[in-house]
Amino acid sequence: MTALLGLAQAMSLALTLQATPSAEAWTWTLYADNGPLVLANEVPDTPRLRTTLECAPGSSIVRLTLYDAAPAEGIAVVTSGAASVNAETQPRRGQLQTMLRADHPVFAAFLANGKLQIAVGEQSSAIEIDRANLSKLRRFAELCTG
Repeated sequence: MTALLGLAQAMSLALTLQATPSAEAWTWTLYADNGPLVLANEVPDTPRLRTTLECAPGSSIVRLTLYDAAPAEGIAVVTSGAASVNAETQPRRGQLQTMLRADHPVFAAFLANGKLQIAVGEQSSAIEIDRANLSKLRRFAELCTG
């Protein structure tokens, strides 16, 4: 009886761990089919998102949405490397959202190093795209600027 109880607990734990995506499941995915271009930091095949960059092809205007940042309204200081820009932020459905130009020096620095920092008052959030996914960011920028 004890062995069966132990087996049931082990199976329950295994199912729980299997249902919980690991940190390694997060990836950057470029959606460039129909409609707007989207580069998403997501857990594939789930609704879980950390960050999205969205752009109409050829527009050079990128909407950046941070899903795990506290929503804030005001002016953000967006930096990458030595470049920075002030951008208006808006809370949207519990997310932090701002707009950037894909042809701005801060976005060019982001393309080079994969790091972007967004600070609104005391709140700060970072986006980091690893070297293996920088090509997706560059392709997104290329399609966005047209």
